[in-house]
This record gives sequence, structure tokens and C-alpha cells, in this order.
Amino acid sequence: MVAYLRHNGMHFNGKAQEFAASQMRKMNPATRKTERIDAWSKEQVDDLLKRNGITLNNAVGQDYVFVANMAKADFLGSSIEDETHLAKYVKDVVDDPDQADGFIFNRWYADMVRSGVPVDWETIL
Repeated sequence: MVAYLRHNGMHFNGKAQEFAASQMRKMNPATRKTERIDAWSKEQVDDLLKRNGITLNNAVGQDYVFVANMAKADFLGSSIEDETHLAKYVKDVVDDPDQADGFIFNRWYADMVRSGVPVDWETIL
């Protein structure tokens, strides 16, 4: 973990974001079971933001890709109606002026610890 933080700070690199997204689940209302989401790549999130005229001012690493996938898993089709509003949500979270540096990554790591999900730091480094 120390080596990861030395290289990336408290931010997602590509491998860490992919690992985090691989853990995300969405409730399927038909089966009433959770299913893995089809996570978006960095390029897909970049395209989503561009299509919706969103420019991020505080994007560091792939934190914004994590936020997009988390919103897709937890809110899209419910409190976030469509991809346009999801893109706006990503901007709101990433560019929040009173959010501490590293908040997004720190929140994810706290969730992993609380859930007992081990993080293989060497693999995501």
C-alpha cells in the first residue's frame, strides 16, 4: 500500500479503478439479485463527459472513472435518471470545492476495509 500511495497518492490509477469497478454490483429488479455491472472504461467515461459538455477541473488519475462507475452501479435508473445527469453528478463530485484531496479514493478504501475485501496492492501498482 505504501508503494501504491508513493506512486499515485490517494487517487485511482487505471488498475486500481478497474479492480474497484469489478467489485461493483447493481440490483436486478427482475431477479431481485445483485449482478456485476458492465463497467465503463476511461475512454467511455471521457466520451460520456464530452457528449454532455462536461469539463472536469479537478480530475486526478482515474478518480472520475471510479465515480462514474459507482454512480452507474448505485444510482443510474433511480435517483439519476439518465447518462446526462450521471455526467453532471461526476462533475459535482470531482469538482466539489470543499472536498479534501484524496476523498474519493479514501472513501473507497474505507469501504473495502469495512467489507473485508482484500486489496492486492502489488497487482494494482
